[in-house]
Amino acid sequence: MPQMGESITEGTIVKWHKKIGDTVRKDETLLEISTDKVDSEIPAPASGKLVEIVVPENATVAVQTVIAYLEADGVKEPATAEMPARSVAPAAPVQLEQMPQRMPAATPAKGNRFYSPLVLNVANTEGISLDELEGINGSGENGRVTKKDILAYVAARNQGGGVTVRPATVPTVAAVSGGAKPVEAPELRAKYPAPAHEILQMTNVQQKMAQHMVHSVQTSPHVSAIHEVDMSVVVKHREEHAKAFEVKEGFRLTFTPYIVDAVVRAIKKYPLINSSVEGDKIIRKTFINLGLAVASESGLLVPVIKHAEEKSFLGLARAVNDIAGRTRAKKLTPDDVQGGTFTISNFGVFGTLIGTPIINQPQVAILGTGAVKKRPVVIDDGIAIRSMAFFTLTFDHRIIDGALGGMFLEEIVQNIQRFDPTMKF
Repeated sequence: MPQMGESITEGTIVKWHKKIGDTVRKDETLLEISTDKVDSEIPAPASGKLVEIVVPENATVAVQTVIAYLEADGVKEPATAEMPARSVAPAAPVQLEQMPQRMPAATPAKGNRFYSPLVLNVANTEGISLDELEGINGSGENGRVTKKDILAYVAARNQGGGVTVRPATVPTVAAVSGGAKPVEAPELRAKYPAPAHEILQMTNVQQKMAQHMVHSVQTSPHVSAIHEVDMSVVVKHREEHAKAFEVKEGFRLTFTPYIVDAVVRAIKKYPLINSSVEGDKIIRKTFINLGLAVASESGLLVPVIKHAEEKSFLGLARAVNDIAGRTRAKKLTPDDVQGGTFTISNFGVFGTLIGTPIINQPQVAILGTGAVKKRPVVIDDGIAIRSMAFFTLTFDHRIIDGALGGMFLEEIVQNIQRFDPTMKF
C-alpha cells in the first residue's frame, strides 16, 4: 500500500484492474485505492505478470503493506505501488465549466467516462480530441476505451476507413451517485424492500464529505449573501481570445480563471476573509491557497491552488486546468487537497442559477458561482440584453459580519465587471 502523504496511515483497495495471471506493463493502471483524503489510480511499478493478490477489494490495510506480487524477469517481487509522478507541465486540460478538446492526462468526459493514462497518452500523441475520444466504442468494463480500442480507431482513421462510434448512453448508477454502488444490506431490506428501493453504499470520499459537511454546519453559523454580476465584458473577452488561447496553451479558456483572478484580488483587499478560527483567536493567512470544488467519479473533491496570490492570470488558468484534470484522473495527492484558505464552488456548470454552499472548514467563507445566462436588464433607464450570473458568498458569522461579507462580494463583482478588455495572452 503506497504512502500517499505524511498524514495517511492506511488505504482501502477499491478495485483491482488486473487479475491473477494478467500481464502488466510498467505505469499501466493496476488498481484503485481510497484514503480519507482522495481516491487514486495506482500504476504498476514494473512490467511483469500479476501472480498473487494478497489484499482483496474493499479491504483496508496500513501503508507499506504488501498488497500483491508481480513476477518480473523470473523474479517474484512484492508490488509496492508508488504514487504517480506529478507532472510539472499543465496536466489534463479540463475546466470546471466544460470539458476541453485536448488532454495529455487521464480524465473523464461529458458522459463520465474515465480513461487510463495509457489511452490518453495515445490520444494526445495522435491528436485525438476529447469529442473524438468520447465517440469511440469502448470494449472494456463499463464501456471503457482500452489501448486496443484506441489503436484500432487510429488505424481506421489513418486509413480513411469508417470508425464505430458508440451511441449515447444513460449514465450508470455509479456515475450519477458519486460512485456509490448497489449493495444487499440485509439489515435494511425489511425496512426498504426491493424492487421498490435500491440501497447504495457510499464511497469512502462520500462518507468523509458527509462528515465534513455536518461538522461545518455544526461549527460555523452560516450566512449567505447573493449579488448579481454582469459577465458581459468577460464573455466578450473570452470569445475574442478563445481560439488563440487554445492554440497557444493546448486547453480551452473558460470563465473559471476570470473568477479566480477576481477572487484573489478581492482577498488581497479584504484579507480577513482569508482566515480561520481557533477558539477565541483569528488566524489570518498571509498567503492564498484557493480551493476549487470539482465533481469526480467518486464524489466532490476540493483540490487547492497553492499561493494563488503569486500567479498571473495565465498562471491561474494553467493551475485551474492542472488540478481539475488531475482530480478527475484520480492523480491527486493528499497534499493537493490540504491547506486551502478559501474555496470556490461552481454549481453553474450544472445550470444552477443560485445556490448556498457550505463552508469548507476551517475556512470562514466560500463563493458559489451560478450559471451565466443572457437576461434583459435595466441600464441607464434603458433595457439591454446582458450576460448575467448570481454569485453567492456563504460566510462564518462568528468573525465575518454582513458589512464585510457584502463589501468583499461586491469587490469580486466589480473586479469581474471592470476586467481589462484589452488584456492579451
